[in-house]
Amino acid sequence: MRYSGLSHRQLRIGEQVRRAVIHVLQRGELHDPLLQSVILSISVVRMSADLKIATCFVALHQNGDEVVTALNQHARYIRGQAAHTLRQIKYMPEFRFRLDTSFDNFAKIDALLRSSEVARDLDDYNKGNKE
Repeated sequence: MRYSGLSHRQLRIGEQVRRAVIHVLQRGELHDPLLQSVILSISVVRMSADLKIATCFVALHQNGDEVVTALNQHARYIRGQAAHTLRQIKYMPEFRFRLDTSFDNFAKIDALLRSSEVARDLDDYNKGNKE
């Protein structure tokens, strides 16, 4: 995730919201069979500049779009439950859930770096620096 342009306050509040959402999800109070059958992680929460919208990025291995849809359907309930933990925030932000694709990008980059073409180019580069 890119953090440039975010204030210290946005980052701090985002982390507090992330912890509160994780706490709500861990309690297992959401009575949705799809959400109870998957293991998910909230990788990061990005706060809007006015701190009124919290976009929660969800990292999963399966059923990504379906799980994100289910989380968005339960967003008001999650927000209400998280409000108990986030009492110090003046305005409770609206929660939005999005699929975190950054891990997919990391896997693609890793595969590229391990490819034979890149290895060959690195070998050529290293041979040129040794001479």
